[in-house]
Amino acid sequence: MNRGDLPFITTRRTNDFDSLKVRLKNGLSCSKYKPIDYQQLYAITETKKLASASIQLKIKQTEQTSKISKEQRLIKQHKKVWWQEHQRLHEIRCKTESEIRNFLEENTENAFLFNFEDFELVLSEEWNKYLQNVLEPVYQLKEDLKCKSELLVDTSNPSSTENAHKMIEEVELVKKQLKTIFRRLTYEQILLEQELADSGIQALTHPSEEKIDQFHELPLELQALRCPYPDLKSAVLKEFLKFTKEYWKKLENIEQHLKAIQRNFELNEEDQWIYQTIVEQYPKDIHGRRALYLDMLQKYLPHKSRHDLVTHEKYWNQYCLTREQKKIFLSNWTKDKKDFIQKAITTIEEACTAFEMEAILAYDRKKQLELCAVLKEKVLQWRAHQEEEANLKYNIIIRRREKEKKEDKLRKEKEMLQREEEKKKIKEFWTKKEQKWQEIEKRDLQRLDHVRKIMAEQAIKDQERVKFRQELLEKRWMEKKEMAIKETKEQEEREKRLEALRKQVSIVAQVDHVRMMADTLASKARMGIGTEEEFVLQKPLFKLNTYTEPQIISDPRLRIELALREAGLHRTLYAKEILPKINPYKLPRRDMASTVFQI
Repeated sequence: MNRGDLPFITTRRTNDFDSLKVRLKNGLSCSKYKPIDYQQLYAITETKKLASASIQLKIKQTEQTSKISKEQRLIKQHKKVWWQEHQRLHEIRCKTESEIRNFLEENTENAFLFNFEDFELVLSEEWNKYLQNVLEPVYQLKEDLKCKSELLVDTSNPSSTENAHKMIEEVELVKKQLKTIFRRLTYEQILLEQELADSGIQALTHPSEEKIDQFHELPLELQALRCPYPDLKSAVLKEFLKFTKEYWKKLENIEQHLKAIQRNFELNEEDQWIYQTIVEQYPKDIHGRRALYLDMLQKYLPHKSRHDLVTHEKYWNQYCLTREQKKIFLSNWTKDKKDFIQKAITTIEEACTAFEMEAILAYDRKKQLELCAVLKEKVLQWRAHQEEEANLKYNIIIRRREKEKKEDKLRKEKEMLQREEEKKKIKEFWTKKEQKWQEIEKRDLQRLDHVRKIMAEQAIKDQERVKFRQELLEKRWMEKKEMAIKETKEQEEREKRLEALRKQVSIVAQVDHVRMMADTLASKARMGIGTEEEFVLQKPLFKLNTYTEPQIISDPRLRIELALREAGLHRTLYAKEILPKINPYKLPRRDMASTVFQI
């Protein structure tokens, strides 16, 4: 036990009464008590106050620097995630655009797709107008401001501050104009989204939702089965219907749980879409993922507090968990359905084989009946196993939900205690804050009156500036129009010069069909028309169309054969290989080649 933990005990002695009497007699001028130096005490307190104020200022500076560093760190992490998401979306966009182009190129004859191309041209024209009317003036203003800022830096005139104020006011005016334009564009965007929603354009449904409608339908495999025993087939179908009813009840419970969680959502459709896209944008393997997407959600949803976002996060996690459970449940149902159909097909096939054996062999009928009984027992046993497995899964899910409810209850109680303490601190803070706000409001009202007077004067100057800019734009437009007219005239003169050159080089000969179809002088001379035949004394009896002696001797094949014959080598293998490979002096025509020996 420490000394400080002991109780405070007072003791009285007889000598104390005597000392008190002496002090009362002597008064304040007693030698034991000295007078207090209040000025020294004031100086000490002032030094302490200054030291505490300096310490408090340092603490605020460190808090501010830590806050700025934290924001910069968060921005770096956000930029990294945004860049990854940008690359992924850019790849998806390029892929979809290429697919759309291929689809439009393949289906060029479709009138509906042709309207799409017209709509694309209209959108490109509107985009060009937006660039010309909105962005180009902003860039022009930026260049003007750069030039003016350089002039202000270079010169040392006293009017530089006034010019700087004018530049700032001009920039503020442009900002207001851009805000009005962006408001109009956002309003048009909302209208287009409403039109798309009214027209019935919806996203692709999840494949699990399509499977829900198939619960009450009998599969075609079971319907197409041919069983010689109708009792067995009816039992299998009843068992399948009972099996699907149990799964349907469990699915309804999951759907009701999903709807109950969805009722607790405090966000509208647009905020929910923003929440979902931001959360999905940050992958699960990032360090500090929750802090990152909560920070981003507070920036995108400023009208929602952090508490609302945390509660929505809790309900959203529950909704995603139950949805995953629903997917697992549906996958289990499809798996069990396939197993059931496979087992039913095998049982019915076994029954068919048994029936065939009964028709062939009458004395094995007892064995076939026993086999059917065994098959029925297998079906019943399998059904019992399935029911037991389903009950176990259902009990596990209920226990997990109860455990989650208990944990949520304890967490809520802790949060309530923390909120009560925070409310007290907030009340004290707001009382101080209201006093400061009243002082700031008075100063702001005085400043507002002064600013309104300045803005009224600036509006008159801005109107004059706008008129001057309009006149400049009209002047530039007229110059462009004159340049276009000049170019068209030059094009027309060029076309005229080209036409004159074409006329100089054109064909002068006239068309004469009779001359074209008539005989030529050469053909007439060959046929002897229009020429006088001279009398030849030594004229041969017959006209021979054959080769002359020089033409025959000029053939290289004949010369080589004569040389080989003179040498006595014309019957050797060497001569047989060389002679077919030697080409004539002049190759024969293609139409003279013989095809008799090619068969």
